[in-house]
Amino acid sequence: MHDRSRLSAVMICGAGHSGSTLLGMILGSHTDAFYMGEGGKARYLGDEKKPLRKRVCKICGEDCPVWAGFEWNGVSPLYAQVAAHVGQSVIIDSTKDERWIESRAEEVREGGGTPILLMLSRDGRAVVNSRLRKYPDRDPGEQIQAWIDKMATAQALFDSFDGPKMRVRYEDLAENSAATIKALCRLIGLEYQPGMADFASVEHHVLGGNSGTQFIAARSRFDDPDEAFVSLGSRTRDYYENHSGGIELDLRWKSELKPEHLAMFEQMAATANAPYQWGD
Repeated sequence: MHDRSRLSAVMICGAGHSGSTLLGMILGSHTDAFYMGEGGKARYLGDEKKPLRKRVCKICGEDCPVWAGFEWNGVSPLYAQVAAHVGQSVIIDSTKDERWIESRAEEVREGGGTPILLMLSRDGRAVVNSRLRKYPDRDPGEQIQAWIDKMATAQALFDSFDGPKMRVRYEDLAENSAATIKALCRLIGLEYQPGMADFASVEHHVLGGNSGTQFIAARSRFDDPDEAFVSLGSRTRDYYENHSGGIELDLRWKSELKPEHLAMFEQMAATANAPYQWGD
């Protein structure tokens, strides 16, 4: 099992809008692990030139007991510093930038720790729909091509990565949660804890990431969710306010993706999406 004296860094690659915040919170619900969110945003802590949402904990805001006052110089090994700060030996980061992952993995290796890579995938139709919901004014074709390109670069990183690694399908995580979480624990070297699936019952402190999933966690933590820093836009509020609070398969793309955008996706990305397609 996991050697608590050695650092393990779990990094997530893949495309945004694929469930990395959910995956990170599930793993970070283990008693020996800490999910930092998008670790790349540690560069922005304390930088008042950046928007507030990019430089504070998305759940606590400026008064976060973990991130308030934390400083990283951009040079020292980040995950080792975070591990010492929070008293955990497994650090999870969902930044997803390939160069960032390569740099942090090398730091971990040089420090005698173990970098671990998870390649998270989701049906591309769901990813594109999520992006168009968030950015309705952006060109659909460009969003489709961006997903194709991102999955290609993530695949290249996964293929070349030297160390423990595993492919994770968002849909498997949602539909077969226990089996998927057990497999992840085996890879990381953690003892499986059934409570990990109840991610919303655990106190999280995350940088960046999906506001909807964070809202679910904040809703369990605060008597009034409006007390949390995280907020929802009009296009997602109803969905998350009525969410069960557990792990649910999100298939909103089936009702939301416009026929013309679906046709464009099939024309541009059917081949690229073949390994990731879920259901009909």
